[in-house]
Amino acid sequence: MPVVRPILTFEHPALREKAKKVTRVDVSIQRLLDDLTETMLDAPGAGLAANQIGVPLRVCVVKGDDKQIWGLVNPELVKKEGAQVGYEGCLSYPGWVGEVERAETVVVKGRNRHGKEIRVKSTGFTARAFQHELDHLDGILFTDRLTSLDTLRRVEELIGEDKEEAVAAASG
Repeated sequence: MPVVRPILTFEHPALREKAKKVTRVDVSIQRLLDDLTETMLDAPGAGLAANQIGVPLRVCVVKGDDKQIWGLVNPELVKKEGAQVGYEGCLSYPGWVGEVERAETVVVKGRNRHGKEIRVKSTGFTARAFQHELDHLDGILFTDRLTSLDTLRRVEELIGEDKEEAVAAASG
């Protein structure tokens, strides 16, 4: 049975460490994927990396625009194209969003819950979510990638400007 785990916040040093590669996809990794999914949905969020729940392994989950949930082990960005600038939030930085530039389209490869190699091509918000989670696995927070520190603001401030964008951004 999946468990909702506590999410570490930005000041926790574990979020600044590079996660370790998974050597074998086994029952413990499948359980981790289930817990990450449960925790992400409970938050609610659009993605979650294992180090955000204190597990220093290269494992993450992303909920796509089409509501499909991708669970990846040892994910890598293998291709990126174009650019998009938009507001982004983080479950480890609750209540705050900031403007970040990301690739518009990405291809990510990794292993699924059965250890099979997969590739996922995504665009727009889903591509942003993948890039955000892969950054987490390298110890990088969205605040490190802000187009300007001036764009960092409380979600409530942004809601007045563009409610739909604020809600999507805050769940990143």
